[in-house]
Amino acid sequence: MAITVNIYYSGANGNAKRFAEEMVANGIVNDIRAEEGNLKYEYFFPMEDQETMLLIDSWKDQHSIDVHHASPMMARITELREKYDLHMRVERYVSDENGAPVTDSEFIRE
Repeated sequence: MAITVNIYYSGANGNAKRFAEEMVANGIVNDIRAEEGNLKYEYFFPMEDQETMLLIDSWKDQHSIDVHHASPMMARITELREKYDLHMRVERYVSDENGAPVTDSEFIRE
């Protein structure tokens, strides 16, 4: 049962984008992607909101998230959030082990 967390980081004056750039430049993103149980860690930028960034963060299970949250890496991430004065809105999703229903297939182009 995979768990996906969507984190919307909002700031001012381009700080959300600068945060993501520093996360990448410092190797933190690659370190997170290499953690046991991480399935996805990707940033996206909404077209209609230049001051918000979406992080899609997906993990194998809750234990993997707990280990990540207990790691020293979280202190580095927290420092950067503070540095860029970012605020967060979080959505959490649990995967459907059965996958998409067959009726959805006509709307999915692979």
